[in-house]
Amino acid sequence: MDVINEIIQNSPAGLLSKGLKSAVLLLFATIVSVLLTMLVVLIVYGPEMTIRFGY
Repeated sequence: MDVINEIIQNSPAGLLSKGLKSAVLLLFATIVSVLLTMLVVLIVYGPEMTIRFGY
């Protein structure tokens, strides 16, 4: 936990209030969780997908 606090204090978000720091961390965690979910879906359903490139 000390490492996370150190990173936050040395980042541009370190100057923000606690509420805004929490919002920034929540946004980051949301983006990471969406990306991980998309990766899992792609790995699971990837072989059945038909991808066509065209105009």
